[in-house]
Amino acid sequence: MTISSARTALARQVGEFAAGVDLSDVPAAVRERARHLVLDAVGLAFASTAYRFPAVALEALAAFGGGDHPVLGMRDRLSARDAAVLNGVLIHGMDFDDTHIPAVTHVSAAALPAALSAAVSRRATGADLLLAYILGVEVSARVGLGGAGGFHDVGFHPTAVAGAFGAAVAAGKIAGLDADGFAAAQGVVGSMSAGLLEFLADGAWTKRLHPGWAAMSGLTAASFAAAGWTGPAAVYEGRFGLYNTHLAGHEVRPEAVGAGLGDTWELVRTAVKPYPICHFIHAFADAALAVRSEIGATKIARIRCAIHPVPGKVVCEPMAAKRAPRDEYDAKFSLPYVVAAALTRGRFTLAELEDDALRDADILALAEKVEVSEDSDSAFPAAYSGAVEIELADGRVLRHREQINRGHDERPLSNAEIVAKFRETIGGVATDATADRVLNAVLSLGDGAPAAEFAEACRA
Repeated sequence: MTISSARTALARQVGEFAAGVDLSDVPAAVRERARHLVLDAVGLAFASTAYRFPAVALEALAAFGGGDHPVLGMRDRLSARDAAVLNGVLIHGMDFDDTHIPAVTHVSAAALPAALSAAVSRRATGADLLLAYILGVEVSARVGLGGAGGFHDVGFHPTAVAGAFGAAVAAGKIAGLDADGFAAAQGVVGSMSAGLLEFLADGAWTKRLHPGWAAMSGLTAASFAAAGWTGPAAVYEGRFGLYNTHLAGHEVRPEAVGAGLGDTWELVRTAVKPYPICHFIHAFADAALAVRSEIGATKIARIRCAIHPVPGKVVCEPMAAKRAPRDEYDAKFSLPYVVAAALTRGRFTLAELEDDALRDADILALAEKVEVSEDSDSAFPAAYSGAVEIELADGRVLRHREQINRGHDERPLSNAEIVAKFRETIGGVATDATADRVLNAVLSLGDGAPAAEFAEACRA
């Protein structure tokens, strides 16, 4: 396909690419990795059903009436847009889903629900679904990259912001939009792109809703574009476009939105999480576990953690609250708690987010000893670095640094490791037979079967 020069509006560049690309244009390795990212997402959707928040979301959405669209990991059915909302909640609700590291964006949580609802609505094939999902991930990642790590600094959740654009392109591909239609869909969804990080102040559930809302916004925008609705051409780079409104005064890279389309596949840079916590803390969990065996029975006098100030705002402030998380979701965004729990228990799993762990006196006492400083050597946003220094009562000082977090594209989890994670996450709520059925459906996605069959296979 031919893409216009950089002088063309960025949304149009994306539109020309999205309109012209076929699944055969996507390298086989990218398609295979995409299937495994989908597998991770579906497994997490199942696992989320063990918690209260999906039932609350379902009750809220059911007030708008039902529908015939399957919901991942559940028996319920909703309208296309409401199913997309709930699927986004299910995939992202545990904060265990994938992240495009330099974009600081959870890319599958909006792209997959939007592509799935669009594909089922239009009776598309699984191949159509897979391509739409891949395009959604590519656009979400690039929009996040354009923010150069700044969205969190000003209080926006890039998953909500960038995810809406990716969802619009994913839905638009299923709808058969041409280049102008794709440009219009992005222009329309730009007015729906928002998600505040204020949940960090009190542990509210709003972040769980962000990718589902982005997916619904993308479906809506694509439908309006298909009907002939227009959107601003310079939705990204214009005077009142995304980057000049959301990130005024910050360094931005709008050109990233159209850079390398069709040549560089950002999907393969997407990191699968080894821990069920905010990605900003993964390196600290690994660093703490790396030195734990050297501590022995000696008491810990002090723990010092060095982190870049932007992720530090998310996982270290306010420090008093981070040292004593109010609930499991609060704990996911607490560097002091995660480090203390890892040191105390020698692991960090879903069990360390249960009530007995949150009330564990030993963990909470150790969290009080965590101090935080700015990391001048951090690789953020290219990677999420973590440095831990532990001062022991006997005077010894143990240090460990993880410059590149595990799961990053330079240290990726293998496809086999993703399958193992899937079996672990889905295993808590589903039988082996169900897990096998879902695994087979996901890893054969794109074989020409109807997308509706895939969706049915991924129900409870």
